[in-house]
Amino acid sequence: MDSRRSLLVLALLFISFLVYQQWQVDYHSPKPVVAEQTQISDVPANSTSSLPTITNDTLSTSKVITLENDVFRLKINTLGGDIISSELLQYDSELHSDTPFALLQNTSDHIYIAQSGLIGKDGIDSKSGRADYHVENDYFKLAEGQDQLVVPLTFEKDGVIYRKIFVLKRGAYDVAVNFEINNQTARTIEVEPYAQLKHTLVENSGSMAMPTYTGGAYSSSDTNYKKYSFEDMTKADLSIKTKTGWVAILQHYFVSAWIPDQNTNNLLYTITDKDNNVGSIGYRSSVVSIPANTVTTINSKLWTGPKLQNQMANVADHLDLTVDYGWAWFIAKPLFKLLTFIQSLVHNWGLAIIGVTLIVKAILYPLTKAQYTSMAKMRMLQPKLQEMRERFGEDRQRMSQEMMKLYKEEKVNPLGGCLPILLQMPIFIALYWTFMEAVELRHAPFFGWIQDLSAQDPYFILPILMGASMYLLQKMSPTPVADPMQQKVMNFMPLIFMVFFLFFPAGLVLYWLVSNLITIAQQQLIYRGLEKKGLHSRSK
Repeated sequence: MDSRRSLLVLALLFISFLVYQQWQVDYHSPKPVVAEQTQISDVPANSTSSLPTITNDTLSTSKVITLENDVFRLKINTLGGDIISSELLQYDSELHSDTPFALLQNTSDHIYIAQSGLIGKDGIDSKSGRADYHVENDYFKLAEGQDQLVVPLTFEKDGVIYRKIFVLKRGAYDVAVNFEINNQTARTIEVEPYAQLKHTLVENSGSMAMPTYTGGAYSSSDTNYKKYSFEDMTKADLSIKTKTGWVAILQHYFVSAWIPDQNTNNLLYTITDKDNNVGSIGYRSSVVSIPANTVTTINSKLWTGPKLQNQMANVADHLDLTVDYGWAWFIAKPLFKLLTFIQSLVHNWGLAIIGVTLIVKAILYPLTKAQYTSMAKMRMLQPKLQEMRERFGEDRQRMSQEMMKLYKEEKVNPLGGCLPILLQMPIFIALYWTFMEAVELRHAPFFGWIQDLSAQDPYFILPILMGASMYLLQKMSPTPVADPMQQKVMNFMPLIFMVFFLFFPAGLVLYWLVSNLITIAQQQLIYRGLEKKGLHSRSK
């Protein structure tokens, strides 16, 4: 297979990839899950019977307080104790905007909040209303030298004191949200903890080159990680009994996730209100009994922040899988670790991409050499193959037999040029998903006009250079294509690729450009070696 036909194979794989990844975003989900077969008996069967309704409390406000550590600023509505805003202080909303990125938010146009509470027999949250907590101050900030900030909200009802306690840690995006229940009555009371993420039902965004997923996801005892889109929620309510796990809402680079106590039985659920275009994904825990004159604590955590794999893995099992590399995860994960390691040395993500490209091309060099050697040998056999075509005419079976015999005698593998191409695409796809998922590359600058490697080149310089390098690589191929139509297609191939790459992340285009330049250098090195052996010159 000569290099031009290899390029056709690469083009076919590339187009297939674009179609496949768009299909994954639009139609990724299997049939909606109604129930999972996990035997947990003490979780209520109906997950939504007594939960607060979707919309009646979303914009209601009693008092809003602010909690802040060194990485985010939270706003909490004392009516229900819901987190209605999270501003990520170390991430700009837009490049160089100096405005913190707002993940959770609560406006008339967009709802994305984190609710939690107590329902059930002696609960303080219901469809008719929410607990209105009391707190002394309006603003709480983690002080210098302080490792954590503890803020209690208090509500008293019928001789029971309920405290909703928020714990923020330094440098952490997970918030402990604990309920302390002090039963000062002479009877046993019962409550059922719940937590949910409410979000406006939205469609997936982005282009065909850079589609992004916004929607739900969960983890359970039987499933480490699974997406459950807003479309899935409108088709069927999620209802899964589990002892471990979490529920989340994902978006490009960021995630919010409720993590219940992993030692209790829980029911994961979704509910939607199509009329108001709002949906929720949450969990409901089993009944908690608090005997008379005792104090009980119920624990949970909320992650609301960037997709930081190491930190999320420490917060909850499989939460790091929300950094979704797709089927190429087994390549993407080590590539990302390599990329991160090189970046720690050179302190520039663009230089790190170049370093990864050099290493990948060095690893694939033996296969690349075999590819060009095989191509040269195939060219040497072209006169004999043409003679066979003239001799056997329409006898395709005899022609095939004689060709295989010739290949065996000459020790030529006709598919030898395909393997490097087939290996290159999974690596490209893995790097693509790394750029789509790794928040570390968001707003990461290179040099000059490239101030964000995760976004497209604003002046399209890198895609043009990439197209030019592909054209040069094509022209350096020593064997012209015999078919005039195929020749025309090949002449347009660099332009077609360049148009596609106009909309790809600049870092990915940088990888492909550097890869092409290295391939050109490797090709010249290999052909010079073949010329010394007399093989390359005879194949022209």
